[in-house]
Amino acid sequence: MLRSVGLLAGTAVVGLVALKLLGLLLLPLLGMVFGFVMFVLKLALIAGLAYLAYKLFTSWGKERGSEAS
Repeated sequence: MLRSVGLLAGTAVVGLVALKLLGLLLLPLLGMVFGFVMFVLKLALIAGLAYLAYKLFTSWGKERGSEAS
């Protein structure tokens, strides 16, 4: 009985150490992935706003052109 409890405790300690080491390695990686995703979303927002501005200015230009002629 005591041997199985010791084995269980040893396995738990090894698992805890492995989890801590994995967390130390994966948290910076997850932070980098999150930063990259936010960067891509920022670029998409800027491109979308530029496209919207282009469409609005071209449509306003067509309306003014039809009034002038």
